[in-house]
Amino acid sequence: MAGRAAVPEVIWARPERTGRGPRPAYRRGDIAAAAVRLADAGGLEAVSMRHVAAELGCGTMSLYNYVPRKEDLYELMVDAVGGEHELWEPGGDWRADMRRVGHRTRALMHRHPWLPRLMSGVQGFTPNTLRYLEHCLACLDPLEASYGTKVELVAMLNAVVTMYVSDELAVAERTRSLPWSEEQEHAVRAAYLGGQVATGAYPRLAAAFTEGAGPIDTEAVFERTLERVLDAFAPRV
Repeated sequence: MAGRAAVPEVIWARPERTGRGPRPAYRRGDIAAAAVRLADAGGLEAVSMRHVAAELGCGTMSLYNYVPRKEDLYELMVDAVGGEHELWEPGGDWRADMRRVGHRTRALMHRHPWLPRLMSGVQGFTPNTLRYLEHCLACLDPLEASYGTKVELVAMLNAVVTMYVSDELAVAERTRSLPWSEEQEHAVRAAYLGGQVATGAYPRLAAAFTEGAGPIDTEAVFERTLERVLDAFAPRV
């Protein structure tokens, strides 16, 4: 494959374009924006070097002069949407600030449903991600803990939000694929579940369903989830 390095390298340490010749026709930002447009419209499967090149109006092999690997393209995409993170002046209440981080991250992932699939430590240190992490650590200045612990808090919060959004997206995708309505699906499953619980074989589940009768408030569940993550690092008094 053209441009593929024989040794590990970080795309951010690489010049915008290798080799000699005229001024580069594209910048990484152009390439990342094209890939993000494709992913937003058709999912991560729609992103390939060939499709991105077509979106830009250049040849596929020419694109390898700028981005040597598809993994590098993914990293550019993560960085591009990472620039959408809202960075504000911390208010002095680290819990409030981190709740805000959680909500903003969830919204970001819903704007770009492919993003949870690329959330990993490998792509976690792009320029925009580093700015985001520095911002989170600034929000956590009032928390009496080591920086290592604070980094763990941010990582755990991101992991929980990623998992939560992944489930939301999976449910939404399944609902769109059903040949019947969501209400019909819920009614049939609720009837089955009610019948199983009524047998008496699941007394604890029966008690749980009695306590939590009615539709689940997903927003309230998300709020409680964030609070429990934060409580793990500094329980509220």
